[in-house]
Amino acid sequence: MKQSRFRHVAFYVMVLTVALVVLFPFFWMLSSSFKTQVDIIAWPPRLVFKPTLHNYVKVFGEQDFLKYFMNSSIVGISAVGASLLLGLPAAYSIARFRQKRLSVFILVARLMPGISFLLPWYIIFSRLGLMDSYIALILSHMLIALPVIVWIMSSYFDGVPTELEESAMVDGATRQRAFFSIILPLSGPGIVTATTLSFIFSWNNFMFSQVLSMERTKTLPIAVYNFVSYAEVDWGGVMAAAVAIMAPAILLTMLFQKYVVKGLTMGAVKG
Repeated sequence: MKQSRFRHVAFYVMVLTVALVVLFPFFWMLSSSFKTQVDIIAWPPRLVFKPTLHNYVKVFGEQDFLKYFMNSSIVGISAVGASLLLGLPAAYSIARFRQKRLSVFILVARLMPGISFLLPWYIIFSRLGLMDSYIALILSHMLIALPVIVWIMSSYFDGVPTELEESAMVDGATRQRAFFSIILPLSGPGIVTATTLSFIFSWNNFMFSQVLSMERTKTLPIAVYNFVSYAEVDWGGVMAAAVAIMAPAILLTMLFQKYVVKGLTMGAVKG
């Protein structure tokens, strides 16, 4: 009994320790977004302070963060939507026809550093006159979203019994009809997982937007630079902007948490 109680206590202590390490930077950022510049840089750190909304007023009033929010939303939703249209059939083909080499190739494309694609994208888009356009950002962000969707969904489709679609085809349905009418409805958790993760990766992407976007299509991660100047860094504005950027991703993850967990584990179990 004592040994069992000790294990429970040790387990919760370890969980609490990990939670503190992971959550401390977020809570520090959140509290700093309500501090003045003096309170942020004070040493020792001030745990008790008078909160202010000045940083958020500056972010959404003076810096027009709603415009950058719309740019990130347009790019992220479009890139993920186009990746779903291409990635779901590709993942199904990989799963059903055992195209493992293609699967590995797609994974390698995802693991390659994004900077290796940046120079070719820049040359192509500049010559086509597509710099500072949504098309350039959407296509570049598909390099992030498409491999994630294909890799997750190929494992998920592999776990769906083939007997289901075979029964539908015996009844006269084509493979395409079986895919849309049977396989996709059963793959809801996997689709939600792939969509959520790929959207978050696109939402947080900095490198492609830094090079391919300008003032018209600037996204949220790039807009944080508005609070950094040669002379000083507006830490309150940076913290408030970081909270504004993280909030949609956190909310999306919390809303679809159970589907994400189910989607990530379902593909590991054969039908």
